[in-house]
Amino acid sequence: MNAYVTPVAGGDAVFAATPLVDFIRQNTFDRPTLVLSRDIVAQNYRALKAGLGRADIHYAVKANPAREVIETLIAQGSRFDAASRGEIELCLSLGAQPAHISFGNTVKRASDIAFAHAAGITLFAADSEMELEKIAEHAPGAQVYIRLLVGATGADWPLSRKFGCAPERAVELMDEAVSVGLKPVGLSFHVGSQTRRSEMWRDTLDQVAGVWAEARAAGHALSLINIGGGLPAFYGDEIAAPEAYAAQVMAMVEPRFPGATRVMAEPGRGMVAEAGMIAAEVLLVSRKSDEDLCRWVYLDIGRFSGLAETEGEAIRYQFLTDRDHEATGPCILAGPSCDSADVLYEKRPVALPVGLRAGDRIIIRACGAYTSSYSSVGFNGFPPLDVVVI
Repeated sequence: MNAYVTPVAGGDAVFAATPLVDFIRQNTFDRPTLVLSRDIVAQNYRALKAGLGRADIHYAVKANPAREVIETLIAQGSRFDAASRGEIELCLSLGAQPAHISFGNTVKRASDIAFAHAAGITLFAADSEMELEKIAEHAPGAQVYIRLLVGATGADWPLSRKFGCAPERAVELMDEAVSVGLKPVGLSFHVGSQTRRSEMWRDTLDQVAGVWAEARAAGHALSLINIGGGLPAFYGDEIAAPEAYAAQVMAMVEPRFPGATRVMAEPGRGMVAEAGMIAAEVLLVSRKSDEDLCRWVYLDIGRFSGLAETEGEAIRYQFLTDRDHEATGPCILAGPSCDSADVLYEKRPVALPVGLRAGDRIIIRACGAYTSSYSSVGFNGFPPLDVVVI
């Protein structure tokens, strides 16, 4: 069987028989541990590449910077989206070519721009005049793409407010780029993290296509469209298989951007989330009063030790226990730290076995993205999330 079975509409994922689950159940861990599969990373890359076709995949390193993940993706032919000098150095040290790395953060330290330029990186993101000035000074003649701020898309976690310029400012910034000696080559945007249905892209693509047409009409010979990330992982709600989903997105991209000889995509979550599961432990099960409808279940992992994406209950992780044959009841799920913010799910309680006890193992599914890279170095003295790669 495949290393992992991705769910499709109308079907169920096969979790209980995966090598990740088998490995966790056959081993003991003295602290919360993320178990990653190289094979699943490679499988996901091939599926996304098949669907994206001519688009270049620039893996979003921030999703999971494990050396083994980067090595696997280099072997598969991936390119990389780096957010910092550290990520650039990591990719270069493992054999990635400078021409295959883009510096996609729009808020960069000047010295890091200079480092990237000296290392041979030629493609940078920007969304403001000051960023263009920094790039022009420290990476003269570089290619730049302008990141756009787009509206709500229906993504589980929109994440669209911090970066990007208003669409009506894009041509002005391209003019500024030319005036300081840079080469504006295209546009980028982020449709929102965990965009579960491909049709959610349509309105955003229409908006960006309007800016594309305006810029080309203004004399900018744009050739690059960067569609960013947003490709989903399975957290319990139905999603299309990755190849089909990516193909549906590309079918909408192709007719909207005439002259786009280069298409970039920056999957992070969609590449690695399902390649990892966390082995954790129940520390305590309790009720605050006799009238409580929900039990409180405390785990040895929480918001500060890897599960930061539970903020606002945006990402709904799925759980496996050795008691899944038992009846279940609603639980409020929390982490171990002495911080009242370390509550994972309360607005929408989680159904867990009624017999759950301290010491029971719990497996958290689809944790390969944004867990180890978010884990604190030692808040409250708890160790950072350990990582094992199989």
